[in-house]
Amino acid sequence: MANFDILADLKWRGAINQQTDEAGLTKYLQEYDDLALYCGTDPTGDSLHIGHLIPFMILKRFQLAGYHPVIVIGGGTGTIGDPSGRKSERVLLSAEKLHENEVALTKQMEKLFGTDNFEIVNNAEWLDKLSLIEFLREYGKHFQVNNMINKDVVASRLENGISFTEFSYQILQAIDFYQLNKNYGVQMQIGGSDQWGNITAGIDLIHKLMGPDRQAFGLTIPLMLKADGTKFGKSAGGAVWLDPEKTSPYEFYQFWINQDDRDVVKYLKYFTFLSHEEIDDLAEQVKTEPWKRTAQKTLAREVTKFVHGEAGLKEAEMITDALFSGDIKDLSVKQIEQGLKSAPAAVAPSQSQNIVDFLVNTKIESSKRQAREDVTNGAIYVNGDREQSVDFEVDPSKAFDGKYVIIRKGKRKYTLVTIKD
Repeated sequence: MANFDILADLKWRGAINQQTDEAGLTKYLQEYDDLALYCGTDPTGDSLHIGHLIPFMILKRFQLAGYHPVIVIGGGTGTIGDPSGRKSERVLLSAEKLHENEVALTKQMEKLFGTDNFEIVNNAEWLDKLSLIEFLREYGKHFQVNNMINKDVVASRLENGISFTEFSYQILQAIDFYQLNKNYGVQMQIGGSDQWGNITAGIDLIHKLMGPDRQAFGLTIPLMLKADGTKFGKSAGGAVWLDPEKTSPYEFYQFWINQDDRDVVKYLKYFTFLSHEEIDDLAEQVKTEPWKRTAQKTLAREVTKFVHGEAGLKEAEMITDALFSGDIKDLSVKQIEQGLKSAPAAVAPSQSQNIVDFLVNTKIESSKRQAREDVTNGAIYVNGDREQSVDFEVDPSKAFDGKYVIIRKGKRKYTLVTIKD
């Protein structure tokens, strides 16, 4: 481990925005190999999306380098909700919903980090035990209101208003860092750029309660923007989730494979564990052979494998290859639903129909004349087979459990026709 400079690697990847004590952290890493670091997430939803994934990728890099990552599930702070990045108050969740979300997020983290040299803790363990008087006497007296107001996350909300509940969030997160530093030996917190104020508040509290020489570090990751200046992490259909029930492995894979040439190298550095040499080679291929999209294919493969495992990657590649080639007959109903979720849709009855009538009734063709012309010219495929006879009968019971008929017009223009009785 001493031979691997984790901070130099993060700088090369463009993954460091701010550090509280770069010289001190560098010295610590050179002298000791017991660094424990944490990142937190509140259970305000039942899945992380790829925007959330960014700081956890940094945590994973430290784990692979031999350091000890700790993930805090905010069972306590989640009852309030972090005001960072928000223009209005959060809607408070019920205790039952928060618990459901805690369970779901814990499973996601265990999938990403495994069990080796890694632990998950819940800040409800210490926050739920705090009385109001103890909160004010033991912690509140160490926070100056004028300093709290000047923190970016609060200052940005003052015009529209911020409740005392959300205003006090930074104290709770500072308590987290203090408790982790005192009882779990955690010396460092990492987070997105919007967490800088919360992180520094935690370090200040540690130094006030445990002495100015107590080791405590903070590191933030830059805000991720696409080349066009828009925020990273959204697709046309909304957020790209880690939960395969919310975003299928195929959709997840497609998100990455469709990245812009201007962004793909940056994402390879952030979201894969490829070596510098491998990424430099892919960057060169983006310049010299962009049409091959080798970098995008590698990015999609690496990130999908990390999040969804080998099985998820295999399924995503299988659906991708089948839809690209047109050889869709071996796809299951579930795979068809994944692959054609965003395709044009139509509905047809379960009775057999002449192909010309079927194409017009589903509005795939605008007229019978056009339908006959496209069929005769070989432009129409039914469930993967080219059909060139205008007398062909489309029988919905013949494929995909009678649930769907898939029409392909031309090279890759698919329509998913749902069969209804």
